[in-house]
Amino acid sequence: MTDRAELRRVLGAFTTGVTVVTTGWPRPHGMTANAFTSVSLDPPLILVCVAHTARLHRTIHEAGAFAVSVLSADQEPVARYFADSARPDGSAQFDQVEWSPGPHTAAPMLAHAAAGLECKLDNVFDSGDHSIVIGEVLHAERDTRLAATGALTFFDGGFRRFIL
Repeated sequence: MTDRAELRRVLGAFTTGVTVVTTGWPRPHGMTANAFTSVSLDPPLILVCVAHTARLHRTIHEAGAFAVSVLSADQEPVARYFADSARPDGSAQFDQVEWSPGPHTAAPMLAHAAAGLECKLDNVFDSGDHSIVIGEVLHAERDTRLAATGALTFFDGGFRRFIL
């Protein structure tokens, strides 16, 4: 398969959840990502895929930890903000959103997210133009209002709301 546009169109038929992956010290950064999934319950592991060219790629390695905020249906503006490369760099990018430091690593965890996970870096596998980043879950929380607000999803090149 060599036609990237066709491959993107085909892969767009798969609906995914939308997350923001963040790192804290020494260089806070956040990035919208939909390549996220659970890996294992014992030990508790999750994965995110990060492009080699993404600023987050470097900051995850430097911090050795990261957080994942699973966005609720009403957080499309947050997803768009962290997908915009014109936003401020470093800690200033978090001035526009509500967040709190994760209890174990201080990685930013976004307020009003459907769920949040704080992880220490477990392993990284390079594959193609991305790295598969495995995190060991140190802390997990879920917002009970998800049943009322639903989840933010990505399908066919656009954000969608999944309302229960």
